[in-house]
Amino acid sequence: MDCSYDVLIIGAGVVGSAIARELSRYRLKIGVLEKNLDVCYETSGRNSAVVHGGFAYDTGTLKARLCVEGNRMMGELAEELDFPFLRCGKVLVGNTKEDMETLERTMKQGAENGASGLELIDKERLHQLVPAVIGEFAMFSKNSGILDPFQFTVALAENAHENGAEYFFDHEVTGIERKDGIYHISTVQGEFTSRWVVNAAGLGCKKISDLLGITGYRVIGSKGDYIILDKRLGELLPMPVYPVPSNTYMGIHVTNTIDGNVTVGPNAEMTDEFSYYGVPQRNMDYLAESASRLWPHIHKKDQIRNYSGILPKWVDDNGVIQDFKIEIRDEIAPQAINLVGIESPGLTAAVPIARYAVELMKEREKLEENENFNPVRKGITRFHQLSREEQARLIAENPDYGEIICRCENVTKAEILQAIHNPLGVSTMVGIKYRTRSMMGRCQGGYCQMRVEQMIEEELGKTETDVVYARQGSWVLSGKVREEE
Repeated sequence: MDCSYDVLIIGAGVVGSAIARELSRYRLKIGVLEKNLDVCYETSGRNSAVVHGGFAYDTGTLKARLCVEGNRMMGELAEELDFPFLRCGKVLVGNTKEDMETLERTMKQGAENGASGLELIDKERLHQLVPAVIGEFAMFSKNSGILDPFQFTVALAENAHENGAEYFFDHEVTGIERKDGIYHISTVQGEFTSRWVVNAAGLGCKKISDLLGITGYRVIGSKGDYIILDKRLGELLPMPVYPVPSNTYMGIHVTNTIDGNVTVGPNAEMTDEFSYYGVPQRNMDYLAESASRLWPHIHKKDQIRNYSGILPKWVDDNGVIQDFKIEIRDEIAPQAINLVGIESPGLTAAVPIARYAVELMKEREKLEENENFNPVRKGITRFHQLSREEQARLIAENPDYGEIICRCENVTKAEILQAIHNPLGVSTMVGIKYRTRSMMGRCQGGYCQMRVEQMIEEELGKTETDVVYARQGSWVLSGKVREEE
């Protein structure tokens, strides 16, 4: 295998995959190195899944500018890349005079940032929008929305791949050296060379920055926990409900999901442990109690799962959170694009971030357009979203659409098979889960999980001890309970 590239991107989260897609518009040999077994396993897939309006960030920052740009283009991106996106709006709910003053400042800042569709609304209008909410007034952000972060990232990655980018999973970077104008990159799976390197490593951004020789950044983790509520509550929450924000934290909020669930969270705890995603019971109790002051429908009987995410925050010596850093340090690491502190609103701003990074590259090298670039990607057909007539037609064409594998989410065998044979070659249980929503319903895989595992074995020629759940070493089965006679 030829392991020499024009550009190697380190990190296959939403930003790394957006950069891969934007670079595939040009005639470049592109590789993406990812330490996990799939895209979107860290910050990109562990968040509130909200498309932000751009009003919450300091005027003049990249966070504000690129968030507003990302919000505006999200509908077009969803059409091109076939991922679900809903511009449902969002409310920031207040009760006190101080809350109103904060919202007025937020409105002003939003206008300065170029955010549109913002208005202050009274209690009557608030309860027309979200009848179940508790509050006296709110700021309504009409153009905020929600999406599925995993499907968004998969869509970007698959489109980049279709346009020539090569993805290498289980390839954690261990060393970087530049010799004679070429970067030599060591990974746990072998050596690569490239003219350009892009640090889109997210939680690993400081490590890669240091390997490039760009030292001195201080990156801390902000861990947020979430609760997922059953779909039966979805109709009670038509849009995300937030408290009035502080200067550095949006607060514990309640968010509707693109598939009809409700999420509660996050809290925010500083951490230097970037691989621990456990959610203590005390945190779940705190989330439920706090969020119930906004939306009083959070009960243990409806809690079907929890999760957490960690944001990489670049801070100064005083601990003050900094803006996105997107740079090329020609004097230290020429032809290396270094991204540090890409946290919220990185999901909303992913494509504008990618375009900003590519423009830095174009200032230093003339890029030749790829005349065969295709911006359109088709995702997996969602059988349960189709009309009866469309479902009948699909079953007639392919009987696998007539067999339901996941009863909670009504996912068919045909959809599972499409996911197993995905373009990126991902074969983990979680990879199939997030591409289809199998194992994500009320029973959390109690009915379908082992059937999906068996299908992975059969379709990919794996043994029962080959299939992993999510990460290296997370085997679903370690052996047989008893040998057959």
